Amino acid sequence: MKYVALPFQETRRLSFYLAMEEFVARQYQTENDYFFMWQVEPSVIFGRNQVLENEVNVAYCREHGIKLYRRKSGGGCVYADMDNLMLSFVTAEENVNFAFNRFVNMVLLVLRQLGITATGSSHNDIMIGDRKVCGTACYHVGGRSIVHSTMLYDTNMDHMLNAITPSREKLQKKGIESVRQRITLLKDYTALDSVESLKAFIRETLCEGERMLTASEVAAIEAIEATYLKEEFINLL
Repeated sequence: MKYVALPFQETRRLSFYLAMEEFVARQYQTENDYFFMWQVEPSVIFGRNQVLENEVNVAYCREHGIKLYRRKSGGGCVYADMDNLMLSFVTAEENVNFAFNRFVNMVLLVLRQLGITATGSSHNDIMIGDRKVCGTACYHVGGRSIVHSTMLYDTNMDHMLNAITPSREKLQKKGIESVRQRITLLKDYTALDSVESLKAFIRETLCEGERMLTASEVAAIEAIEATYLKEEFINLL
């Protein structure tokens, strides 16, 4: 599996990396699988079918400078920041269940190599005990499957608890009284002392070789990104 590398170090908006997934799926056809990792400034990303106001505390996000983005895959609402890690997997496997299974098994391999006992759930989450450390979502584009994921190495827990507003009915249905009781942080289970060391370990474990994006490819990704930033897409008016 090739690692897709960026020719710069600065952090981009979350929408850039969603566009990067699309670009890789549509344009890179010479290898079966591609993978990359990314981090973002405080952001909330919600699924294609979600109503923004029902899932996100918009007032809190505006007050604290947390950006809002919609993705094209389904699934739930996620808070992300520089202390956790976003994973993107692009595969020629078109069967959704097979694509999810491959991705989950890759993450479980990484965690096993770190000495962490983890399992995959029926919802394609990665669990340590009964708490989620990594959630996933998937969609098709360009004849390929994109699986993306948030791995909770660490996070700003205040933002996570206040930026996302799952209904009390949803929490009670799962027998859980708070978001904090549903998730766990990878830093509590590993000797790796930073997200950067985790990134290096994941790449070494999963990838062989890299494909560096060119300046013209970055420009093409930026053109795709513009579609994610349109108000009618974010709000689905």
